[in-house]
Amino acid sequence: MEYVYHTVTERPMFSGQIIIFDDENYNGVYNRVMTCKRILAGEKIEGDVAEYIKSNLDYCKAVALRELALEKVRREEYPNYPSRMACLYTSRDFEEAKKWADYFQKAGRELFSIVKLRIDGNIFDGDACNCFSGTEIEPENIEKARRYWAMDIPNEKPIIETLVSGKIFVEEIIVNYKPE
Repeated sequence: MEYVYHTVTERPMFSGQIIIFDDENYNGVYNRVMTCKRILAGEKIEGDVAEYIKSNLDYCKAVALRELALEKVRREEYPNYPSRMACLYTSRDFEEAKKWADYFQKAGRELFSIVKLRIDGNIFDGDACNCFSGTEIEPENIEKARRYWAMDIPNEKPIIETLVSGKIFVEEIIVNYKPE
């Protein structure tokens, strides 16, 4: 088992909590991608996520096309890596988690805490700099997705995102941004 750190933004976590990400348990990325697909297919979708997507449709479509290409390549070529749509985005060390917290605060995202996690599952260290805007040209998206998973695009200053899936244990809350 390995340990990583997570900057908690969407909902609070608590010490002792167990989180599972697998082929049946998805994250917010999955929800946004699937909602975007349904909106683009002409379905009438309501709710906060749908309203956000509708108000940023071009951006959300590019993200959805990217994530769908990344998932296709992962399933076919890297099946042991965590799915970006069924994982937790973490950091290998506390200092990196603090950098993500600073970034999220500047972006206006609500922060709850930084937690230490124990992972019983799959881990992949990707470079967020290698994420791309998806286009209607699927072969182009697939090629960029292959480069993301292969980590073959060197960046002078990579931004490492450690994806984790499987059984995730919240060992402790290191920093609490919302004291109770």
